[in-house]
Amino acid sequence: MQPYPMLQSYLQDTWVTPTATHASAVAVRDAVTGETVCHVSSEGLDVAGAFDHGRRVVGPALRALTFHRRADLLDATAAAVRARREELYALSTRAGATLNDARYDIDGGIRVLRDYAARARAELPDVPHLVEGTAERLARGEDFLGVHLVAPAPGLMLQVNAFNFPVWAPLEKLAQAVLAGLPSVVKPATPTAYLTEHLVRIVTEAGILPPGTLQMVVGSVRSALDLLREQDVLSFTGSAVTAASLRTHPNLVARSVRFNAEADSVNAIVLAPDVQPGSPLFEAFVREVVSEMTVKAGQKCTAIRRILVPRAHEAAALDAISAELAGVTIGNPASEGVRMGAVVSLDQRDDVRQAVRRIAESGRLVHGDPDKVRVVDADAERGAFLDTLLVSADPDAAAPHEVEPFGPAATVLAYRDTAHALDLVARGRGSLVASAVGDDLAWTSLFVRESAPWHGRLHLMDSANMTQTTGHGSPLPALRHGGPGRAGGGSEMAGVRGVLDLMQRTALQASPRLLDSLRATHTRSSADPV
Repeated sequence: MQPYPMLQSYLQDTWVTPTATHASAVAVRDAVTGETVCHVSSEGLDVAGAFDHGRRVVGPALRALTFHRRADLLDATAAAVRARREELYALSTRAGATLNDARYDIDGGIRVLRDYAARARAELPDVPHLVEGTAERLARGEDFLGVHLVAPAPGLMLQVNAFNFPVWAPLEKLAQAVLAGLPSVVKPATPTAYLTEHLVRIVTEAGILPPGTLQMVVGSVRSALDLLREQDVLSFTGSAVTAASLRTHPNLVARSVRFNAEADSVNAIVLAPDVQPGSPLFEAFVREVVSEMTVKAGQKCTAIRRILVPRAHEAAALDAISAELAGVTIGNPASEGVRMGAVVSLDQRDDVRQAVRRIAESGRLVHGDPDKVRVVDADAERGAFLDTLLVSADPDAAAPHEVEPFGPAATVLAYRDTAHALDLVARGRGSLVASAVGDDLAWTSLFVRESAPWHGRLHLMDSANMTQTTGHGSPLPALRHGGPGRAGGGSEMAGVRGVLDLMQRTALQASPRLLDSLRATHTRSSADPV
Protein backbone atom coordinates (compact mmCIF):
# COMPACT_ATOMS: atom_id res chain seq x y z
CA MET A 1 0.00 0.00 0.00
CA GLN A 2 1.36 3.43 -0.98
CA PRO A 3 1.95 5.83 1.93
CA TYR A 4 -0.04 9.04 1.96
CA PRO A 5 1.85 11.80 0.13
CA MET A 6 4.31 14.08 1.83
CA LEU A 7 3.16 17.58 0.98
CA GLN A 8 5.77 19.54 -0.96
CA SER A 9 6.90 23.12 -0.45
CA TYR A 10 7.64 25.58 -3.26
CA LEU A 11 10.99 27.27 -2.67
CA GLN A 12 13.36 29.04 -5.06
CA ASP A 13 10.96 28.24 -7.94
CA THR A 14 11.18 24.47 -7.31
CA TRP A 15 8.88 21.95 -5.67
CA VAL A 16 10.77 20.43 -2.74
CA THR A 17 9.96 17.36 -0.63
CA PRO A 18 10.96 17.52 3.07
CA THR A 19 13.42 14.96 4.43
CA ALA A 20 11.07 13.85 7.24
CA THR A 21 9.67 10.34 7.42
CA HIS A 22 5.95 9.72 7.58
CA ALA A 23 6.39 8.72 11.20
CA SER A 24 7.94 12.08 12.15
CA ALA A 25 5.66 14.25 10.01
CA VAL A 26 2.18 15.51 10.95
CA ALA A 27 -0.72 13.55 9.46
CA VAL A 28 -3.52 15.72 8.04
CA ARG A 29 -6.92 14.02 7.99
CA ASP A 30 -10.09 14.43 5.97
CA ALA A 31 -12.56 16.38 8.12
CA VAL A 32 -15.48 14.26 6.85
CA THR A 33 -14.13 10.70 6.75
CA GLY A 34 -11.14 10.85 9.09
CA GLU A 35 -8.87 9.35 6.40
CA THR A 36 -5.32 10.65 6.08
CA VAL A 37 -4.97 13.16 3.23
CA CYS A 38 -1.24 13.89 3.45
CA HIS A 39 1.71 14.40 5.79
CA VAL A 40 3.27 17.78 6.56
CA SER A 41 6.80 18.72 7.63
CA SER A 42 9.38 21.45 6.98
CA GLU A 43 12.32 19.24 7.93
CA GLY A 44 15.32 19.71 5.65
CA LEU A 45 13.89 22.69 3.77
CA ASP A 46 16.24 25.55 2.85
CA VAL A 47 14.11 28.39 4.19
CA ALA A 48 17.12 30.72 4.50
CA GLY A 49 17.85 30.18 0.81
CA ALA A 50 14.21 30.90 -0.03
CA PHE A 51 14.30 34.18 1.87
CA ASP A 52 17.52 35.20 0.12
CA HIS A 53 16.01 34.24 -3.24
CA GLY A 54 12.99 36.43 -2.63
CA ARG A 55 14.95 39.44 -1.51
CA ARG A 56 17.83 39.19 -3.99
CA VAL A 57 16.23 37.82 -7.16
CA VAL A 58 12.63 38.91 -7.39
CA GLY A 59 12.60 41.91 -5.05
CA PRO A 60 14.44 44.28 -7.41
CA ALA A 61 12.35 43.14 -10.37
CA LEU A 62 9.04 43.72 -8.55
CA ARG A 63 10.14 47.10 -7.22
CA ALA A 64 11.04 48.23 -10.74
CA LEU A 65 7.48 47.65 -11.97
CA THR A 66 4.91 50.42 -11.75
CA PHE A 67 1.77 50.13 -9.61
CA HIS A 68 -0.29 49.59 -12.77
CA ARG A 69 2.01 46.84 -14.05
CA ARG A 70 1.78 45.10 -10.68
CA ALA A 71 -2.01 45.41 -10.95
CA ASP A 72 -1.84 43.60 -14.31
CA LEU A 73 -0.13 40.69 -12.56
CA LEU A 74 -2.99 40.48 -10.05
CA ASP A 75 -5.65 40.45 -12.77
CA ALA A 76 -3.85 37.70 -14.65
CA THR A 77 -3.42 35.68 -11.46
CA ALA A 78 -7.12 36.03 -10.68
CA ALA A 79 -7.99 34.74 -14.17
CA ALA A 80 -5.67 31.75 -13.74
CA VAL A 81 -7.22 30.77 -10.41
CA ARG A 82 -10.75 31.27 -11.71
CA ALA A 83 -10.07 28.99 -14.65
CA ARG A 84 -9.25 26.11 -12.27
CA ARG A 85 -11.43 26.96 -9.29
CA GLU A 86 -13.51 23.77 -9.69
CA GLU A 87 -10.42 21.82 -8.57
CA LEU A 88 -10.28 23.88 -5.39
CA TYR A 89 -14.04 23.49 -4.82
CA ALA A 90 -13.69 19.70 -4.99
CA LEU A 91 -10.68 19.64 -2.67
CA SER A 92 -12.46 21.88 -0.16
CA THR A 93 -14.95 19.12 0.69
CA ARG A 94 -12.09 17.29 2.41
CA ALA A 95 -11.87 20.24 4.81
CA GLY A 96 -15.58 19.91 5.60
CA ALA A 97 -16.66 22.79 3.35
CA THR A 98 -19.94 22.89 1.46
CA LEU A 99 -19.93 24.36 -2.05
CA ASN A 100 -21.20 27.64 -0.59
CA ASP A 101 -18.34 27.60 1.95
CA ALA A 102 -15.80 26.89 -0.79
CA ARG A 103 -17.10 29.74 -2.92
CA TYR A 104 -16.88 32.08 0.06
CA ASP A 105 -13.17 31.23 0.32
CA ILE A 106 -12.11 30.72 -3.29
CA ASP A 107 -14.29 33.21 -5.16
CA GLY A 108 -13.64 35.69 -2.35
CA GLY A 109 -9.90 35.40 -2.95
CA ILE A 110 -10.35 35.91 -6.69
CA ARG A 111 -12.49 39.01 -6.10
CA VAL A 112 -9.92 40.48 -3.73
CA LEU A 113 -7.19 40.17 -6.37
CA ARG A 114 -9.36 41.94 -8.92
CA ASP A 115 -10.51 44.61 -6.48
CA TYR A 116 -6.97 45.54 -5.51
CA ALA A 117 -5.93 45.63 -9.18
CA ALA A 118 -8.79 47.99 -10.05
CA ARG A 119 -8.12 50.23 -7.05
CA ALA A 120 -4.42 50.46 -7.83
CA ARG A 121 -5.15 51.69 -11.34
CA ALA A 122 -7.81 54.15 -10.16
CA GLU A 123 -6.00 55.55 -7.11
CA LEU A 124 -2.28 55.23 -7.81
CA PRO A 125 -0.11 56.71 -10.59
CA ASP A 126 1.64 54.54 -13.18
CA VAL A 127 5.01 54.84 -11.43
CA PRO A 128 6.98 52.52 -9.13
CA HIS A 129 6.63 54.82 -6.11
CA LEU A 130 4.33 57.55 -4.81
CA VAL A 131 5.03 61.15 -3.91
CA GLU A 132 2.27 61.99 -1.43
CA GLY A 133 0.35 65.21 -1.24
CA THR A 134 1.19 68.80 -1.94
CA ALA A 135 4.72 69.97 -1.25
CA GLU A 136 5.22 72.07 1.88
CA ARG A 137 7.39 75.18 1.65
CA LEU A 138 10.17 74.83 4.24
CA ALA A 139 11.95 78.18 3.81
CA ARG A 140 11.21 81.78 2.82
CA GLY A 141 11.91 81.06 -0.82
CA GLU A 142 10.29 78.61 -3.21
CA ASP A 143 13.25 76.28 -3.75
CA PHE A 144 13.28 74.19 -0.57
CA LEU A 145 10.21 72.00 -0.25
CA GLY A 146 9.08 68.97 1.74
CA VAL A 147 6.96 65.96 0.76
CA HIS A 148 6.67 62.29 1.66
CA LEU A 149 7.90 59.55 -0.66
CA VAL A 150 6.31 56.10 -0.40
CA ALA A 151 8.67 53.54 -1.89
CA PRO A 152 8.85 49.71 -1.97
CA ALA A 153 10.97 48.17 0.78
CA PRO A 154 13.80 45.79 -0.17
CA GLY A 155 12.33 42.93 1.86
CA LEU A 156 9.68 40.24 1.72
CA MET A 157 6.40 39.30 3.34
CA LEU A 158 6.16 36.13 5.41
CA GLN A 159 2.51 35.11 5.49
CA VAL A 160 1.50 32.93 8.44
CA ASN A 161 -2.10 31.98 7.69
CA ALA A 162 -5.02 30.34 9.52
CA PHE A 163 -6.75 27.12 8.50
CA ASN A 164 -10.19 28.58 7.81
CA PHE A 165 -9.38 30.51 4.61
CA PRO A 166 -6.67 28.50 2.82
CA VAL A 167 -7.28 30.28 -0.52
CA TRP A 168 -8.62 33.75 0.29
CA ALA A 169 -5.96 34.56 2.90
CA PRO A 170 -2.86 33.91 0.78
CA LEU A 171 -4.41 35.66 -2.23
CA GLU A 172 -5.51 38.67 -0.18
CA LYS A 173 -2.03 39.11 1.27
CA LEU A 174 -0.39 38.38 -2.09
CA ALA A 175 -2.44 41.18 -3.66
CA GLN A 176 -1.15 43.75 -1.19
CA ALA A 177 2.41 42.42 -1.24
CA VAL A 178 2.69 42.47 -5.04
CA LEU A 179 1.34 46.02 -5.23
CA ALA A 180 3.82 47.05 -2.52
CA GLY A 181 6.70 45.42 -4.42
CA LEU A 182 7.23 42.63 -1.87
CA PRO A 183 7.73 38.94 -2.71
CA SER A 184 5.70 36.56 -0.52
CA VAL A 185 6.60 33.40 1.38
CA VAL A 186 3.37 31.66 2.36
CA LYS A 187 3.12 29.45 5.44
CA PRO A 188 -0.28 27.70 5.35
CA ALA A 189 -1.94 26.27 8.44
CA THR A 190 -1.35 22.53 8.65
CA PRO A 191 -5.01 21.29 8.69
CA THR A 192 -5.74 22.79 5.25
CA ALA A 193 -2.21 23.06 3.84
CA TYR A 194 -3.12 20.74 0.94
CA LEU A 195 -5.59 23.35 -0.33
CA THR A 196 -3.03 26.17 -0.27
CA GLU A 197 -0.49 23.85 -1.89
CA HIS A 198 -2.88 23.24 -4.79
CA LEU A 199 -3.54 26.97 -5.08
CA VAL A 200 0.20 27.65 -5.34
CA ARG A 201 0.50 24.97 -8.04
CA ILE A 202 -2.25 26.67 -10.02
CA VAL A 203 -0.57 30.08 -9.75
CA THR A 204 2.96 28.88 -10.49
CA GLU A 205 1.89 26.69 -13.41
CA ALA A 206 0.24 29.74 -14.97
CA GLY A 207 3.69 31.36 -15.19
CA ILE A 208 2.36 34.88 -14.64
CA LEU A 209 4.26 36.17 -11.62
CA PRO A 210 7.98 36.92 -11.87
CA PRO A 211 9.98 33.93 -10.54
CA GLY A 212 10.32 34.10 -6.77
CA THR A 213 7.28 36.35 -6.24
CA LEU A 214 5.40 33.51 -4.55
CA GLN A 215 7.04 30.81 -2.43
CA MET A 216 5.49 28.43 0.09
CA VAL A 217 6.88 26.56 3.06
CA VAL A 218 4.70 23.79 4.50
CA GLY A 219 5.17 22.91 8.16
CA SER A 220 6.71 24.84 11.01
CA VAL A 221 8.42 28.17 10.32
CA ARG A 222 9.32 28.94 13.92
CA SER A 223 13.06 28.96 13.08
CA ALA A 224 12.40 31.25 10.10
CA LEU A 225 11.41 34.06 12.47
CA ASP A 226 15.11 34.52 13.19
CA LEU A 227 15.67 35.17 9.48
CA LEU A 228 13.41 38.21 9.24
CA ARG A 229 15.06 41.60 8.76
CA GLU A 230 14.25 45.26 9.19
CA GLN A 231 12.69 45.63 5.72
CA ASP A 232 10.49 42.51 5.99
CA VAL A 233 6.85 42.13 7.01
CA LEU A 234 5.35 39.33 9.09
CA SER A 235 1.62 39.09 8.38
CA PHE A 236 -0.09 36.75 10.83
CA THR A 237 -3.64 35.44 11.01
CA GLY A 238 -4.61 33.11 13.84
CA SER A 239 -5.18 32.92 17.57
CA ALA A 240 -4.70 35.80 19.98
CA VAL A 241 -2.38 33.60 22.06
CA THR A 242 -0.04 32.94 19.13
CA ALA A 243 -0.15 36.60 18.09
CA ALA A 244 0.98 37.63 21.57
CA SER A 245 3.85 35.14 21.40
CA LEU A 246 5.02 36.37 18.00
CA ARG A 247 4.80 40.01 19.05
CA THR A 248 7.52 39.46 21.66
CA HIS A 249 9.81 37.27 19.55
CA PRO A 250 13.39 38.49 20.26
CA ASN A 251 14.39 38.92 16.61
CA LEU A 252 11.20 40.75 15.69
CA VAL A 253 11.71 43.10 18.62
CA ALA A 254 15.44 43.64 18.04
CA ARG A 255 15.04 44.40 14.33
CA SER A 256 11.69 46.21 14.59
CA VAL A 257 10.22 43.88 12.00
CA ARG A 258 6.84 45.13 10.85
CA PHE A 259 4.25 42.79 12.34
CA ASN A 260 0.59 42.72 11.41
CA ALA A 261 -1.77 40.49 13.39
CA GLU A 262 -5.39 39.61 12.73
CA ALA A 263 -6.45 37.45 15.66
CA ASP A 264 -9.58 35.74 16.90
CA SER A 265 -12.19 37.78 18.75
CA VAL A 266 -15.57 37.33 20.41
CA ASN A 267 -17.56 39.40 17.93
CA ALA A 268 -21.03 40.58 18.91
CA ILE A 269 -24.38 41.45 17.37
CA VAL A 270 -26.72 43.74 19.32
CA LEU A 271 -30.47 43.89 18.83
CA ALA A 272 -31.71 47.40 19.57
CA PRO A 273 -34.66 47.86 21.96
CA ASP A 274 -36.91 49.25 19.22
CA VAL A 275 -36.91 46.03 17.14
CA GLN A 276 -40.03 43.99 17.89
CA PRO A 277 -40.15 40.19 17.66
CA GLY A 278 -41.84 39.06 14.48
CA SER A 279 -41.01 42.22 12.54
CA PRO A 280 -39.09 41.96 9.24
CA LEU A 281 -36.01 43.50 10.87
CA PHE A 282 -36.16 40.99 13.75
CA GLU A 283 -36.36 38.17 11.23
CA ALA A 284 -33.36 39.60 9.36
CA PHE A 285 -31.46 39.68 12.66
CA VAL A 286 -32.24 35.97 13.23
CA ARG A 287 -31.10 35.05 9.72
CA GLU A 288 -27.86 36.97 10.21
CA VAL A 289 -27.12 35.10 13.44
CA VAL A 290 -27.82 31.69 11.91
CA SER A 291 -25.80 32.47 8.79
CA GLU A 292 -22.80 33.43 10.88
CA MET A 293 -23.14 30.24 12.93
CA THR A 294 -23.34 27.93 9.92
CA VAL A 295 -21.28 29.38 7.03
CA LYS A 296 -17.96 27.49 7.11
CA ALA A 297 -19.39 25.76 10.21
CA GLY A 298 -18.82 28.98 12.14
CA GLN A 299 -15.06 28.87 11.48
CA LYS A 300 -14.60 32.53 10.59
CA CYS A 301 -12.62 35.07 12.56
CA THR A 302 -15.53 37.47 12.00
CA ALA A 303 -18.31 35.07 13.06
CA ILE A 304 -20.86 36.15 15.66
CA ARG A 305 -20.05 34.67 19.09
CA ARG A 306 -22.18 36.92 21.36
CA ILE A 307 -25.83 37.78 20.67
CA LEU A 308 -26.98 40.70 22.81
CA VAL A 309 -30.74 41.19 23.08
CA PRO A 310 -32.96 43.31 25.36
CA ARG A 311 -34.07 41.26 28.36
CA ALA A 312 -37.71 41.70 27.31
CA HIS A 313 -36.99 39.97 23.98
CA GLU A 314 -34.68 37.19 25.23
CA ALA A 315 -37.26 34.38 25.08
CA ALA A 316 -38.46 35.41 21.63
CA ALA A 317 -34.88 35.57 20.32
CA LEU A 318 -34.00 32.16 21.74
CA ASP A 319 -37.12 30.59 20.24
CA ALA A 320 -36.65 32.18 16.82
CA ILE A 321 -32.94 31.35 16.51
CA SER A 322 -33.50 27.78 17.73
CA ALA A 323 -36.29 27.25 15.23
CA GLU A 324 -34.09 28.45 12.38
CA LEU A 325 -31.17 26.27 13.52
CA ALA A 326 -33.45 23.23 13.62
CA GLY A 327 -33.73 23.42 9.84
CA VAL A 328 -29.96 23.18 9.26
CA THR A 329 -28.99 19.81 7.74
CA ILE A 330 -25.50 18.67 8.80
CA GLY A 331 -23.35 16.06 7.07
CA ASN A 332 -21.16 15.23 4.11
CA PRO A 333 -20.73 18.58 2.31
CA ALA A 334 -20.78 16.81 -1.06
CA SER A 335 -24.30 15.47 -0.43
CA GLU A 336 -27.42 17.20 -1.73
CA GLY A 337 -29.32 19.26 0.81
CA VAL A 338 -26.49 19.48 3.35
CA ARG A 339 -26.23 23.04 4.61
CA MET A 340 -23.32 22.65 7.05
CA GLY A 341 -20.32 20.36 6.90
CA ALA A 342 -17.68 19.44 9.45
CA VAL A 343 -15.22 21.61 11.32
CA VAL A 344 -11.68 21.22 10.08
CA SER A 345 -10.44 18.46 12.43
CA LEU A 346 -11.28 16.29 15.41
CA ASP A 347 -9.00 18.46 17.55
CA GLN A 348 -11.00 21.51 16.52
CA ARG A 349 -14.24 19.70 17.32
CA ASP A 350 -12.92 18.94 20.81
CA ASP A 351 -11.84 22.55 21.33
CA VAL A 352 -15.34 23.81 20.45
CA ARG A 353 -16.98 21.28 22.76
CA GLN A 354 -14.77 22.38 25.64
CA ALA A 355 -15.39 26.09 24.97
CA VAL A 356 -19.17 25.64 24.85
CA ARG A 357 -19.18 23.72 28.11
CA ARG A 358 -17.24 26.52 29.82
CA ILE A 359 -19.69 29.16 28.61
CA ALA A 360 -22.72 27.03 29.55
CA GLU A 361 -21.53 26.79 33.17
CA SER A 362 -23.22 30.15 33.79
CA GLY A 363 -26.38 29.26 31.88
CA ARG A 364 -27.80 26.48 29.74
CA LEU A 365 -27.72 24.94 26.29
CA VAL A 366 -30.82 25.99 24.39
CA HIS A 367 -30.18 24.19 21.11
CA GLY A 368 -27.88 21.30 20.19
CA ASP A 369 -25.71 18.85 22.09
CA PRO A 370 -21.91 19.21 22.08
CA ASP A 371 -21.49 15.42 22.16
CA LYS A 372 -24.18 14.31 19.71
CA VAL A 373 -25.08 15.20 16.16
CA ARG A 374 -27.19 13.61 13.44
CA VAL A 375 -25.45 13.69 10.08
CA VAL A 376 -26.27 12.86 6.47
CA ASP A 377 -24.05 10.45 4.48
CA ALA A 378 -21.25 10.42 7.04
CA ASP A 379 -20.04 8.88 10.28
CA ALA A 380 -20.62 11.33 13.14
CA GLU A 381 -17.65 10.00 15.10
CA ARG A 382 -15.04 9.59 12.36
CA GLY A 383 -15.82 13.02 10.90
CA ALA A 384 -15.35 16.29 12.78
CA PHE A 385 -19.06 17.10 12.96
CA LEU A 386 -20.78 19.35 15.48
CA ASP A 387 -24.38 20.28 16.05
CA THR A 388 -25.31 23.95 15.95
CA LEU A 389 -24.90 25.03 19.57
CA LEU A 390 -26.86 27.92 21.10
CA VAL A 391 -26.21 28.88 24.71
CA SER A 392 -28.13 31.21 27.00
CA ALA A 393 -25.70 32.54 29.59
CA ASP A 394 -25.39 35.04 32.41
CA PRO A 395 -24.37 38.25 30.60
CA ASP A 396 -22.11 39.30 33.46
CA ALA A 397 -20.20 36.02 33.67
CA ALA A 398 -16.62 36.10 32.41
CA ALA A 399 -16.59 33.14 30.01
CA PRO A 400 -18.95 34.46 27.28
CA HIS A 401 -16.67 37.47 26.78
CA GLU A 402 -13.36 35.61 27.02
CA VAL A 403 -13.85 32.16 25.49
CA GLU A 404 -14.31 31.80 21.74
CA PRO A 405 -15.88 28.56 20.46
CA PHE A 406 -14.41 28.58 16.94
CA GLY A 407 -17.25 26.67 15.35
CA PRO A 408 -21.05 26.64 14.96
CA ALA A 409 -21.73 28.08 18.40
CA ALA A 410 -22.98 31.38 19.82
CA THR A 411 -24.25 32.71 23.15
CA VAL A 412 -27.35 34.82 23.85
CA LEU A 413 -26.83 37.50 26.50
CA ALA A 414 -29.77 39.56 27.78
CA TYR A 415 -28.93 43.19 28.57
CA ARG A 416 -30.82 45.41 31.04
CA ASP A 417 -30.42 48.75 29.27
CA THR A 418 -28.25 50.50 26.70
CA ALA A 419 -25.43 51.24 29.15
CA HIS A 420 -25.32 47.57 30.09
CA ALA A 421 -25.22 46.55 26.41
CA LEU A 422 -22.32 48.89 25.70
CA ASP A 423 -20.43 47.57 28.70
CA LEU A 424 -20.94 43.98 27.58
CA VAL A 425 -19.72 44.72 24.06
CA ALA A 426 -16.55 46.32 25.45
CA ARG A 427 -15.86 43.30 27.65
CA GLY A 428 -14.73 41.46 24.52
CA ARG A 429 -11.55 43.60 24.85
CA GLY A 430 -11.46 44.47 21.17
CA SER A 431 -12.87 42.61 18.20
CA LEU A 432 -12.89 42.56 14.42
CA VAL A 433 -16.54 43.46 13.96
CA ALA A 434 -19.77 44.17 15.80
CA SER A 435 -23.26 44.52 14.37
CA ALA A 436 -26.12 46.66 15.61
CA VAL A 437 -29.65 46.00 14.34
CA GLY A 438 -32.28 48.71 14.77
CA ASP A 439 -34.12 51.68 13.26
CA ASP A 440 -33.74 54.11 16.18
CA LEU A 441 -31.17 56.61 14.87
CA ALA A 442 -30.44 58.12 18.28
CA TRP A 443 -29.78 54.68 19.79
CA THR A 444 -27.58 53.56 16.87
CA SER A 445 -25.64 56.83 16.88
CA LEU A 446 -24.88 56.40 20.58
CA PHE A 447 -23.84 52.79 19.95
CA VAL A 448 -21.44 53.88 17.22
CA ARG A 449 -19.84 56.64 19.30
CA GLU A 450 -19.30 54.44 22.34
CA SER A 451 -18.34 51.14 20.73
CA ALA A 452 -16.30 52.23 17.70
CA PRO A 453 -12.98 52.33 19.64
CA TRP A 454 -13.41 48.63 20.45
CA HIS A 455 -13.88 47.41 16.88
CA GLY A 456 -12.20 47.38 13.50
CA ARG A 457 -15.55 47.47 11.72
CA LEU A 458 -19.17 48.23 12.65
CA HIS A 459 -21.98 46.66 10.61
CA LEU A 460 -25.20 48.62 11.08
CA MET A 461 -28.37 47.00 9.80
CA ASP A 462 -31.76 48.68 9.61
CA SER A 463 -34.99 48.34 7.66
CA ALA A 464 -33.56 50.39 4.78
CA ASN A 465 -30.47 48.27 4.11
CA MET A 466 -31.34 44.80 5.46
CA THR A 467 -31.94 43.39 1.96
CA GLN A 468 -28.69 44.85 0.59
CA THR A 469 -26.15 44.23 3.34
CA THR A 470 -23.19 41.99 2.53
CA GLY A 471 -23.42 40.64 6.08
CA HIS A 472 -21.80 40.88 9.47
CA GLY A 473 -18.99 38.46 8.63
CA SER A 474 -17.95 39.72 5.19
CA PRO A 475 -14.95 42.05 5.20
CA LEU A 476 -14.49 44.09 2.03
CA PRO A 477 -11.13 45.05 0.46
CA ALA A 478 -11.95 48.76 0.41
CA LEU A 479 -12.38 48.93 4.19
CA ARG A 480 -10.18 48.07 7.10
CA HIS A 481 -10.21 44.44 8.21
CA GLY A 482 -8.62 44.14 11.62
CA GLY A 483 -9.37 45.26 15.12
CA PRO A 484 -7.90 46.62 18.36
CA GLY A 485 -6.93 44.78 21.51
CA ARG A 486 -7.57 41.06 21.47
CA ALA A 487 -8.21 41.20 17.70
CA GLY A 488 -4.52 41.92 17.15
CA GLY A 489 -4.31 45.65 16.59
CA GLY A 490 -3.55 45.20 12.88
CA SER A 491 -5.31 45.59 9.55
CA GLU A 492 -5.29 42.96 6.82
CA MET A 493 -7.26 45.02 4.33
CA ALA A 494 -7.75 48.72 3.86
CA GLY A 495 -7.68 49.28 0.13
CA VAL A 496 -4.77 51.26 -1.30
CA ARG A 497 -3.98 52.67 2.14
CA GLY A 498 -3.21 49.12 3.32
CA VAL A 499 -0.79 48.67 0.42
CA LEU A 500 1.01 51.93 1.16
CA ASP A 501 1.35 50.92 4.81
CA LEU A 502 3.51 47.99 3.65
CA MET A 503 5.91 50.41 1.98
CA GLN A 504 8.45 52.83 3.42
CA ARG A 505 7.24 56.40 3.91
CA THR A 506 10.19 58.82 3.91
CA ALA A 507 10.17 62.61 4.31
CA LEU A 508 11.98 64.37 1.48
CA GLN A 509 13.45 67.87 1.70
CA ALA A 510 14.42 68.90 -1.81
CA SER A 511 14.17 71.38 -4.66
CA PRO A 512 11.07 71.60 -6.87
CA ARG A 513 12.96 70.27 -9.90
CA LEU A 514 13.89 67.06 -8.08
CA LEU A 515 10.37 66.58 -6.76
CA ASP A 516 8.97 67.13 -10.27
CA SER A 517 11.32 64.45 -11.54
CA LEU A 518 10.10 61.98 -8.92
CA ARG A 519 6.48 62.73 -9.81
CA ALA A 520 7.10 62.19 -13.53
CA THR A 521 4.62 59.78 -15.09
CA HIS A 522 6.07 56.48 -16.21
CA THR A 523 5.10 55.57 -19.79
CA ARG A 524 4.97 51.85 -20.38
CA SER A 525 7.04 50.66 -23.32
CA SER A 526 5.39 48.41 -25.89
CA ALA A 527 8.10 45.90 -25.03
CA ASP A 528 6.93 45.62 -21.44
CA PRO A 529 5.36 42.22 -20.69
CA VAL A 530 1.64 42.05 -19.97
